[in-house]
Amino acid sequence: MFKSFSMDLAGRTLTVEVGRVAKQANGAAFMHYGDTVVLSTATASEKPRDGIDFFPLSVEYEEKMYAVGKIPGGFNKREGKASENAVLTDRVIDRPMRPLFPKDYRNDVTLDNIVMCVDPDCSPELTAMLGSAIATCISDIPFDGPCATTQVGLIDGEFVINPTSAQRQVSDLALTVASTREKVIMIEAGAKEVPEQTMIEAIFKAHEVNQEIIKFIDRIVAECGKEKHEYEHHIIPEELFAAIREIVPPEEMEEAVFTDEKQKREENIRVITERLEEAFAENEEWLPLIGEAVYQYQKKTVRKMILKDHKRPDGRRIDEIRPLAAEIDILPRAHGSGMFTRGQTQILNACTLAPLSEAQRLDGLDENETSKRYMHHYNFPSFSVGETKPSRGPGRREIGHGALAERALIPVLPSEEEFPYAIRTVSETMESNGSTSQASICASSLSLMAAGVPIKTMVAGISCGLVTGETDDDYLVLTDIQGLEDFFGDMDFKVGGTHKGITAIQMDIKIHGLTRPIIEEAISRCREARLYIMDEIMAPVISEPRKQLSKYAPKITQITIDPQKIGDVVGKQGKVINGIIAETGVKIDIEDDGSVNVCGTDQEMIDKAISIIKNIVTDAEPGMIYTGKVVRLMDFGAFVELAPNKDGMVHISKLAERRVGKVEDVVKIGDVVTVRVTDVDHMGRINLTMRPCDMTVDVEKLAPQPDRRDRGGRDRGGRDRDRDRRGGRRDEGRGRRESEEDNE
Repeated sequence: MFKSFSMDLAGRTLTVEVGRVAKQANGAAFMHYGDTVVLSTATASEKPRDGIDFFPLSVEYEEKMYAVGKIPGGFNKREGKASENAVLTDRVIDRPMRPLFPKDYRNDVTLDNIVMCVDPDCSPELTAMLGSAIATCISDIPFDGPCATTQVGLIDGEFVINPTSAQRQVSDLALTVASTREKVIMIEAGAKEVPEQTMIEAIFKAHEVNQEIIKFIDRIVAECGKEKHEYEHHIIPEELFAAIREIVPPEEMEEAVFTDEKQKREENIRVITERLEEAFAENEEWLPLIGEAVYQYQKKTVRKMILKDHKRPDGRRIDEIRPLAAEIDILPRAHGSGMFTRGQTQILNACTLAPLSEAQRLDGLDENETSKRYMHHYNFPSFSVGETKPSRGPGRREIGHGALAERALIPVLPSEEEFPYAIRTVSETMESNGSTSQASICASSLSLMAAGVPIKTMVAGISCGLVTGETDDDYLVLTDIQGLEDFFGDMDFKVGGTHKGITAIQMDIKIHGLTRPIIEEAISRCREARLYIMDEIMAPVISEPRKQLSKYAPKITQITIDPQKIGDVVGKQGKVINGIIAETGVKIDIEDDGSVNVCGTDQEMIDKAISIIKNIVTDAEPGMIYTGKVVRLMDFGAFVELAPNKDGMVHISKLAERRVGKVEDVVKIGDVVTVRVTDVDHMGRINLTMRPCDMTVDVEKLAPQPDRRDRGGRDRGGRDRDRDRRGGRRDEGRGRRESEEDNE
């Protein structure tokens, strides 16, 4: 039966239609938020998947280009591989919902979201998050919901709920918060150095809004919800645990896991597992469960050690960070490089600079973002954890970690006007034992400063963990969790930021939510650790960006020309600009507003290219002095190329002080000569002289010289008097022909 439900959400109407489409899915919600339309479905297999010890959940966020009136690029004109934004949205939907499914549920579950129409003011990502929760809640799939999600912006010190497209462009905060009735279950944030207390207030402002959405979902479930189906439970028998404890007493398990060396701990567990498999070799019922039983035995042991005994597996205090180290210039020919080590976690980051034309082009549903100037890529090779497997390219985890580090660093990057470069940093995981994404933030910050990128301030990241007991008040927050504490703990709370405030947050949990005291303590702990890392570890190595770029980095000089003259610089079919590039070996990018970026490794060639461009766009005036090439000889004089498509003539009487019988007696084609403009007639003809007596230098009359300002400097002196360039060129050409006829 078709039913429709609506509520007002941040001044726009959220409508959920149930029973209109996708009726064969276990649950389906046809979501409308403003003009944004997303179909969210939840489906589950009838039987559990054999041979697995985890919950097989898949989340899909499909961006259809017809949603924004586009036809996909490429030859087959179909949507292809998921965009980075789609992958990140998958992760944001997955993280709050996964803990709400039964831990022993082994049926395959797919949450599919198809974006069918996009209203820029109503986020399709948010709509899909709400749709996935609603579709699952009304389905017969076991789920401990409902949950809801809200986005928060910060404009002029005021919080904005579910900001519009225009508001997102000027917001100091991009926060996404998911909640259950009682607790916060997911936080994702990018921020422009937002203070910790402001971030906490924003989180719980979103939590308040989520309660209103949950009431709305309750109404839908009451009318449309299906009864949850029974499933095959996968629980380790208590008798097996008792038998294992007889063979491996708790004291022995504590000794096995109580080490700061990951390889040694894994070897200890391997030996224990082999003993147990040998002991239960005849028990066909228990033998397949040994691996999961040992995992749970480790988990109980580690959690008890931390929560009750305040002992961490590597012997650290609860608020102690592992040994730290920072280095730069590891890769001598990279434009910048930095390495950050925290215990057995180590990241080597390389920074590469390039012209803005190398920025990444984006082909997605957000029409406000068509390119990305800063790119952070994260790689996680198998050797970093002592394993062997072929590399198949980045997965969702790698894309997510790269995006988190990128988000943390964007607020401190210089503007394009200050630093006209595309920037790519790549974090290579050398060793992994917890929180490599936060080590990537530290290594990237070192690398950027070593490369001479004028970032506003350094950025560092750290992660806190959590172990909870039976009540909300029984918990312990851990600073700088390692892999074991992440696996067996309840939370991975990652925070990146500067001395001033937070630039990124990502929170993953395995329980049904966090209370406000836990969130406040985690944010406070992360701030303390972040400041220590920056002040005591990073600053002694490099405290501010280098003043000069690496000699291997491209140099970019930026000038501005009259947009009316762009055609003169480009030339017919690109002939002029390609000629400049061929002559100087530089790369030239011209924007529609007249901004010209000249990029190369040889400053002399950059200067030469700029001089040529300025000569092209600057009208010749009497008294200007040029250096040009003789391109044509006539009986009455020589023609000198002052710039591409701009010639002047030296009459035979102006070639030298003495009387000249033949032009060839003084110059020949190809000679480079210095000339001075004597006059420019009304038809645009440029007359020149080479006589020494005419060559008195007037500094203000020199032809345009190369701009030697620091990178990113703008020279706005190259704007010419307004003149139609096409008409001017026709006049110039016609005038030259008439001049030749007159002289003949």
